[in-house]
Amino acid sequence: MESAPVAEATTLGRQRWLRLIPIVFVTYSLAYLDRSNFSIATAGGMAEDLHLTSSASGLVGASFFAGYFLLQVPGVLYADRRSVRDLIFWSVLAWGVLATLQGLLSSVTALIVVRFLLGAVEAAVLPALVVLLARWFTKAERGRANAFLILGNPVTVMWLSAVSGYLIEATSWRGMFIIEGLPALVWAFVFRAQVRDRPADARWLAPAERDAVDGAITAEQAELARTAEPGGRHPLVDALRSPTVLVLAAQYLLWSIGVYGFVFWLPSIVKAGSSAGIGATGLLSAIPYFFAVVAMLLNSRASDRTRLRRRYAWPWLLAGAITFYGSYLAGHNAFWLSFALLVLAGIAMYAPYGPFFAMIPELLPRRTAGVAVALVNAAGALGGFLGTYLVGWLRNATGSDAAAFLMLAGTMAASAVILFAVRNPKAKVA
Repeated sequence: MESAPVAEATTLGRQRWLRLIPIVFVTYSLAYLDRSNFSIATAGGMAEDLHLTSSASGLVGASFFAGYFLLQVPGVLYADRRSVRDLIFWSVLAWGVLATLQGLLSSVTALIVVRFLLGAVEAAVLPALVVLLARWFTKAERGRANAFLILGNPVTVMWLSAVSGYLIEATSWRGMFIIEGLPALVWAFVFRAQVRDRPADARWLAPAERDAVDGAITAEQAELARTAEPGGRHPLVDALRSPTVLVLAAQYLLWSIGVYGFVFWLPSIVKAGSSAGIGATGLLSAIPYFFAVVAMLLNSRASDRTRLRRRYAWPWLLAGAITFYGSYLAGHNAFWLSFALLVLAGIAMYAPYGPFFAMIPELLPRRTAGVAVALVNAAGALGGFLGTYLVGWLRNATGSDAAAFLMLAGTMAASAVILFAVRNPKAKVA
């Protein structure tokens, strides 16, 4: 049984991997760059220049997720019914303009509006790319394909944390926003030129591989159809009526509280605890993401080998909860111990992404899977809003990081436990 995935991947060939994976990786990397460089700007002088308290900084950062939450489902419905390629082209153009605009603003209100709009135009990018990969890669490949996509998250934060600090030192936080927003304007046209919505539309793909991948995915969908309820309703209605989707959405909301509370506030926590300059703060903040990349690749490969997705998700999430709790026990007076535990927490939070996003299309039929990914990701956006805002509020209210670490430990533990409520579909008896 273990040799089947290897044989299938060999038959299908490598053209899709070499052409599509670098493109989706860079696309999501640019999206995550514009999402997360706000945390470096906050630690690098923006909070002082705009007179932002911790709770106000949390509100500005969280406004991104409000827009991100609202536009998830409409965006992915357009991508699923019309074109992933067109949706992402216009989204990348718009976010490049908005990301650059952040460096020109002096009003907190205007910054909140721009962050909200930035979230809105980025909303459908991740679920649309998951839909795209589900059209191009089989079940035996999907964990790795999704892991390479999501790698854009930790890889971006890793180099972003290191480079952005020195960009701020060389220019200012305004210069950093402008310099890091411009590449998206060029990349939009690269994406449009290189990507097609389906294998049948790709002239660069060999006919044998095109037929093989279409046949394999069609067979998978036929198998899934034997376990799925008949779908005569709108895909959104079917997804909202699915216990699987609702459980995964609740789980991802709790997980995202931990992830975004960590991503947004790590530079500020490191700067306050280590008393380092913004350049060194950026380098220290990059360390967890380096190891997270390695863990994601190894974990997604193991998940594809066995195709037992949940087994490669919940233990990592539980480990994230334990390490956050350890940071709480270590406290502010043992910063370097606390920081080492935060490095382990970062690894544990990122490792399950590939198996998790491979799980959704494998549990649901194609007509529902795209909307389901959007709903789960929308719940994650709500978790991002809560994590970003609540960590800032708790730091402001208590004057330390201890309460924030305790909250993040609780949400990560709950996200691990909830995964046990996800059930694989059972074949219908004739």
